[in-house]
Amino acid sequence: MLLIAVAAVRVSSRSGLPSLLIYLGIGIAIGQDGIFDVKFDNAELTQVIGYAALVVILAEGGLGTKWQEIKPALPAAVALSTVGVAVSVGITATAAHYLVGLEWQQALIIGAVVSSTDAAAVFSVLRKVPLPSRVTGVLEAESGFNDAPVVILVVAFSTAGPVDAWYVLVGTILLELAIGAGIGLAAGFLGAFGLRHVALPASGLYPIAVMAIAVAAYAAGAMAHGSGFLAVYLAAMVLGNSKLPHAPANRGFAEGLGWIAQIGMFVLLGLLVTPHELVADFWPAVVVGLVLTMVARPVSVMLSLLPFRIPEREQILMSWAGLRGAVPIILATIPMVGGVAGSDRIFNIVFVLVVVYTLVQGPTLPWLAKALRLGPGGPSDLGVESAPLERLRGHLLSVSIPEESRMHGVEVSELRLPAGSAVTLVVRDGKSFVPSPATVLRRGDELLVVATDPVRDAAEKRLRAVGRGGKLAGWLGSG
Repeated sequence: MLLIAVAAVRVSSRSGLPSLLIYLGIGIAIGQDGIFDVKFDNAELTQVIGYAALVVILAEGGLGTKWQEIKPALPAAVALSTVGVAVSVGITATAAHYLVGLEWQQALIIGAVVSSTDAAAVFSVLRKVPLPSRVTGVLEAESGFNDAPVVILVVAFSTAGPVDAWYVLVGTILLELAIGAGIGLAAGFLGAFGLRHVALPASGLYPIAVMAIAVAAYAAGAMAHGSGFLAVYLAAMVLGNSKLPHAPANRGFAEGLGWIAQIGMFVLLGLLVTPHELVADFWPAVVVGLVLTMVARPVSVMLSLLPFRIPEREQILMSWAGLRGAVPIILATIPMVGGVAGSDRIFNIVFVLVVVYTLVQGPTLPWLAKALRLGPGGPSDLGVESAPLERLRGHLLSVSIPEESRMHGVEVSELRLPAGSAVTLVVRDGKSFVPSPATVLRRGDELLVVATDPVRDAAEKRLRAVGRGGKLAGWLGSG
């Protein structure tokens, strides 16, 4: 199954079809009504495994989040994760009740379930689409933050007794967010301090330790009655921005675990669904999804972002980029486990909604960004990774020159790297060579830059400046 799923990633990248749909298709194909007719209906096990997978996915996303990009976006992301969720739940639940005919409890559960954007979908799609850093930062932070309030709402609406008053729910959400944030930040800073000062006997232990710290943050947050999901995301973000030893290996290990988590989670969700039962709930799901996508999400974005003066074009893109994925389907298992009346129909509607609107939104997001003329705000940034050379007190910087980079046509000597750093190797068309000061760099080149520890940050800053501004970067104020 893993081999088939890995091969499916290639098919997904070529066809533009979101990989999560392929994994769901694999699960459906081997499940009930499928080729192998595997009968699986354990919603509780699916929920547990789904939560575990989501922890890994959030940890991987946090490790890849750049603090410089997300810092200005935090207030807007918090507003979307709280006010935006409340507005979206209200509008979607009203539509589900009056347009589809669901009971209010079922309508509120569906409204809460589908109001959460999916971290895996957002991370995977946005990192392939060049967007302004503010838009990317808001959307990534929102997907990391909004799971906590949504889980609280779904659990509250799935109880057999009366639902708590709105002010009690708001207070609970704020308290859990505060506890999760405090534990996540503490775990991240303490873990980073420990990894920088404790020399582990093997480099392969560092990625394991990083993931262990992130998972421990989730456990501590959940045990303290806080948001474990927020705790793991913030802990991983702190670790990812702490310049830990073997940072590229840590990131690669987490990315691999993230892929395994996505594959396992989506295949299991595909197994849980019964395809022939989806037919009756197809049009109700389309109606609810249409209201969510065209009304609830845009209104929630507009109201949440009123204080931040974000341009209308960016708000339109944020509205369309509210991607759903496995998280709503996993949350739809909560009423199933709780024995809520009509929970099977809730699950089927959510499942169909996610599949249909993922097919619509994911592939069209790059087109919409282009139509709105929203790009990264300049030439593509350089991809720079660093590996520490502890004994030599230096770093290796691996630099890839993208197509739009203004480093194309610049001579090595014109990079004007700080003293203590130098370009030592160039890989071009599959061949490597040691460059001379007069070597002209080209798009597609990969550079190996050696920098001593004191000038490592200055060297990376200079490389990025030349990538954006060309050989005159710094003289023209772009350095």
